[in-house]
Amino acid sequence: MGEQLGPMQLIFGASIEVQIVIFILIALSITSWGIIVQRYLVLAAAEKGVLNFEERFWSGIDLGLLYKEGSQMQEEGVPMVGMENIFRVGFKEFMRLRQQGNVDGEAVMEGAQRAMRVAYSREEEKLERHLAFLATVGSVSPYIGLFGTVIGIMNAFIGLASQTQATLQVVAPGIAEALIVTAIGLFAAIPAVVAYNRYTSKVDSVTGSYITFTDEFSSILHRQIHTTG
Repeated sequence: MGEQLGPMQLIFGASIEVQIVIFILIALSITSWGIIVQRYLVLAAAEKGVLNFEERFWSGIDLGLLYKEGSQMQEEGVPMVGMENIFRVGFKEFMRLRQQGNVDGEAVMEGAQRAMRVAYSREEEKLERHLAFLATVGSVSPYIGLFGTVIGIMNAFIGLASQTQATLQVVAPGIAEALIVTAIGLFAAIPAVVAYNRYTSKVDSVTGSYITFTDEFSSILHRQIHTTG
């Protein structure tokens, strides 16, 4: 019986082309796992931030006091995320325009809403950052793996052609090497696809909360203009 070859022996014994493909797939996998962990932390913080801020906002606290509270937290180094950023930008612009005195109510509202839309776009961009890379890894990795598999099988049959006696023992290592590349391609692709789908759903949920809050906050500011204006 011949010596049994393990996966690592097959990889290190593979042709230079196949090794390059394997290296690319491993690099993509490591990078995507780094992004998966980092995005998990960002989205978890965003979800927690939505719950915490909504609780404070709907507790009946004065909006000016809530704004000052946030400013204090910023000075203490507490990061402002998501919904609170949208609130702070909108309320700051609202108060700035109202203090000018010569700006009518509709212009004040339009300015505050425009500021919140810009803040919303920035927050959405933060949440979606790097997700496109996960989608790319998920869609491209199987094809890169397949490319390596084709090269491996070609090399196996080219090597077989130079043998006087064609046996399974001769061709098996080359085919096994080729199939390992397919497996590595799937290993890189599957977590990336699962994470992309999961995180896209979370982003939609969080940004939906931002949109709902922006509409509700706009209604509150509109009422303030008409009750005090």
